[in-house]
Amino acid sequence: ILLLNSWMSERSPLVCMTPDCGKEAPLQCPKCKELNILNSNFCSQDCFKAYYPVHKKIHKVLAQTQSNCANSESSSLFLNYPNLNLTGSLRPYRQSRTREVPKSIQRPDYADDEKGMPYSEIASKRAGMIPVLTPDEIAGVRKACRLGREVLEVAAKAIAVGVTTDEIDRVVHEACIERDCYPSPLNYYTFPKSCCTSVNEVVCHGIPDMRPLEDGDILNIDISVFHNGFHGDLNETYFVGTPDPESVKLVTVSWECLEKSIQSVKPGMKYRDVGNIIQKHASANGCSVVRTYCGHGIHRLFHCAPTVPHYGKNKAVGIMKPGHCFTIEPMINAGKFQDETWPDNWTSVTCDGRRSAQFEHTLLVTETGCQVLTARPNDPRPAFYQQLRQLGIPPFTSQT
Repeated sequence: ILLLNSWMSERSPLVCMTPDCGKEAPLQCPKCKELNILNSNFCSQDCFKAYYPVHKKIHKVLAQTQSNCANSESSSLFLNYPNLNLTGSLRPYRQSRTREVPKSIQRPDYADDEKGMPYSEIASKRAGMIPVLTPDEIAGVRKACRLGREVLEVAAKAIAVGVTTDEIDRVVHEACIERDCYPSPLNYYTFPKSCCTSVNEVVCHGIPDMRPLEDGDILNIDISVFHNGFHGDLNETYFVGTPDPESVKLVTVSWECLEKSIQSVKPGMKYRDVGNIIQKHASANGCSVVRTYCGHGIHRLFHCAPTVPHYGKNKAVGIMKPGHCFTIEPMINAGKFQDETWPDNWTSVTCDGRRSAQFEHTLLVTETGCQVLTARPNDPRPAFYQQLRQLGIPPFTSQT
């Protein structure tokens, strides 16, 4: 039974937290009130009952964590953002201090800017031109991508139940420095960490923090490095412990969406058609495609033209030519495609609390097709296939 908020008449009305409802919400979940979870309001008993299977996950996670943290300094691990709408069970945890990069390592223009502004990138976007890279530029991007792959492989080895994403960020940061690389995300528009770690319902741009990984989580690690004036960008989604069948399906379909789109890359291909390929495969398997974030050009600049949307019937401009270099990085959701952003202005989560997975490669268009500059050296398939083999779990068979 929902409780009527005693202070509703004194404050502006809250909105029902059931996705896509939008009605005024005078009723509060009693368990949330007990756990001191704010803004967990519903417009009616019907909305509450319909959304409760997702909503109740918040209770379980918070109650367990509060119990574990009782009489302990770890009770301060949570970040309490005002007006935070929790769509799923994940909560923001505290973060360690921003790690420093030695001055001897070459840095992008935003690295030491107070606002993290990539001025050269902003100027390039005004022009909107898709550059054809020279042989020397291709060699520079190729090396940055190879080093980025090495960093991701090192980071993946740190994944385990109980390990925090902050610890993974430390591993990434040190691996970058060992390779004379600046971690591209660091201070980009003031992003505070050296990589993005997106857990469960986080679509992308998750900030590494003190939350320990749990058995059954899925984790995306997004690595970008800047080496000798060039960026490389890639990511993969991994299983933490033993995954449930829905996660196996989601991660598999997400990878296949990227794989199928890469197979289409060649001179003369329209950038807008990439999204049609991804959308078709995701929809055929009951998944949705995030529309807020796109693939992008990459070379001396972290993000630039072309823009590569991942959803169907988009209006992206441009035709692929040899020497074009860009990423494809579809974010695929188990539920609805819409996303929301936490008050940290970075963490993007699914609107319904269901999980999201992603894979990314940096690609170079050649005369006959493309090269995957961020490919794994010994196996073209991502590491989650090996994880499934080791667990004795059969891979998901998708609808092609």
